[in-house]
Amino acid sequence: MALIGLGALGTLYGHHLAAVLPKGHLRVIADRDRIARYQSEGVYSNGERCDFFYALPDEPLPPADLVLVAVKALQLEEALEAIRGQVGEHTVILSLLNGISSEGDVAARYGWGAVVHCVAYGMDAVKQGNRLTYPHMGTLCVGPRAGGPVPETVQRVTRFFDRTGVPYELDEHMERRMWGKFMMNVGVNQTLAVFGPDYGALQRAGEQRETMIAAMREVVALSQCEGVGLTEKDVEVWLQVLSTLNPAGKPSMRQDVEAGRRTEVGLFAGTVLKLAAQHGIAVPVNRRLLDRIAEIEAGYAKP
Repeated sequence: MALIGLGALGTLYGHHLAAVLPKGHLRVIADRDRIARYQSEGVYSNGERCDFFYALPDEPLPPADLVLVAVKALQLEEALEAIRGQVGEHTVILSLLNGISSEGDVAARYGWGAVVHCVAYGMDAVKQGNRLTYPHMGTLCVGPRAGGPVPETVQRVTRFFDRTGVPYELDEHMERRMWGKFMMNVGVNQTLAVFGPDYGALQRAGEQRETMIAAMREVVALSQCEGVGLTEKDVEVWLQVLSTLNPAGKPSMRQDVEAGRRTEVGLFAGTVLKLAAQHGIAVPVNRRLLDRIAEIEAGYAKP
């Protein structure tokens, strides 16, 4: 298998899989500069140095059976080009990205037959520099987009997860699950990006929790226009997921703000505002969050 992206999710699942697969059966795809940095500084997961086999995008290697794409949305186009040499006729591609659009981006390059819909949830990883820490590994949810028989590609992935001990869930209506995760990210990531500091601030009553839930309810309204049909019950389900996270943990968007990096606000509030304009729906909470995050990014110290 191949993996591209050593952020929180890439490091978490890469470390787990490298430990259980034969040496070299997991390739981490990266450019020459990144590989040199990873090899000299190391990549650590819960205090252990990851034993990765690195490969350049243009190395002449056989196609991978499975490719995990674990970059941020801003790097997706570059990553999809970098994995071209890993993709063959029978390769399955899993996107671990946030949002509701990355599967379509993968399919535009490699066809829907290569895509297995996936949502990562329940992990509370924090990555600082080259070191990742997490108390909960979380779950990868996979399945067909909207019901029907479970495709052979999904069955191959679940058999692989069974063999390698990756926690997973099979959901036969992944479009709804992906919108639910999107709804949670819109509320959690953006609220903490603006207010901080950690999940604990959203697990107790107060302005931050109210802002988060209001942003999520705007996604519920949009989902109904899009034919997905989230309801208040879905809000309650994802709030329950939030309640299981480490109170001291924080999402990637908050970590980006603290590190002075560009965030994925376009993937969250940007998508909400675009869909809201198409359907003639007011989404004032997401508008405020987008504007505030844009102000925060504009205030970063210039290098």
